[in-house]
Amino acid sequence: QVQLVESGGGLVQAGASLRLSCAASGRTFSMGWFRQAPGREREFVANIWSGGSTHYADSVKGQFTISRDNAKNTVYLQMNSLKPEDTAVYYCAAGAGSLRQIGDVQYWGQGTQVTVSS
Repeated sequence: QVQLVESGGGLVQAGASLRLSCAASGRTFSMGWFRQAPGREREFVANIWSGGSTHYADSVKGQFTISRDNAKNTVYLQMNSLKPEDTAVYYCAAGAGSLRQIGDVQYWGQGTQVTVSS
């Protein structure tokens, strides 16, 4: 069983940046992020394989950057030029597959709130 602990959420103004972190209690093959806005379904944001390959949702390409430190079993999400529509609870995810679908996720973090004011 792998535990995921997120940090780095908060309240920021539009245009600001935030970096989310997620520390895993063990080694994981693929790590990533999902988000869930009020009244909406949880959606894929980005994932990164242990070798460094990445994939992003079209809505965040060029705005968010995912990275990982394998030595620390930690994944990061650098979010720039934040917009009010980025407001959501952001969930760290881990598993053996691509993580692009909720069904691919084996482990979830508890979620961290990101709120972007206009």
